[in-house]
Parts: sequence; C-alpha cells; structure tokens
Amino acid sequence: MLRLTVSTEEYLMIGDNVKIVFLGGSKNHLRIMVDAPKEIDVVRSKVIENKIADEEIRATLPKYHAEPELPEKYRKSRRIVAGNSN
Repeated sequence: MLRLTVSTEEYLMIGDNVKIVFLGGSKNHLRIMVDAPKEIDVVRSKVIENKIADEEIRATLPKYHAEPELPEKYRKSRRIVAGNSN
C-alpha cells in the first residue's frame, strides 16, 4: 500500500499506460481522472460491492479505513499562547 500527499493536477503513472490525475475536491471527496487503455477495467469499489448479493462474500472484500490516531508520544504538541490585551 502506498500513501501519498498530492496537489491538484499532479498525477501518478501505473506502468507505462495508466495515468491517474488528481483534479481536486473537498475535505471528504476527491475527484480523479483515470486515463487507461480500453483493455484495462477500471471499477469503483462501491460498484463491486453492490453487485455482490451474498453478504458473506461481501464481508471478505478488503476495506480501507483512515489510520487510527497516533499515540501521544508521536503527536505534535500544540500550545495555545494567550495574547496581550492592551
């Protein structure tokens, strides 16, 4: 698994013929463009999940979730400094 931070209009190349362009988005939604040959199937995970009627098989599909919060010793400390009131 590769985790990246990308800017709008940056792209990833997968092999020589698949290009994924990041178009931007909001906090919870990201727009991408996938440029791939017709021989390569590009399918969203939600579509795959919806096509599988058997709940037991659906439960075995991989799920990707946000990473858990870091332990206290690895967090950046944030100090709130009171301003002068003149």
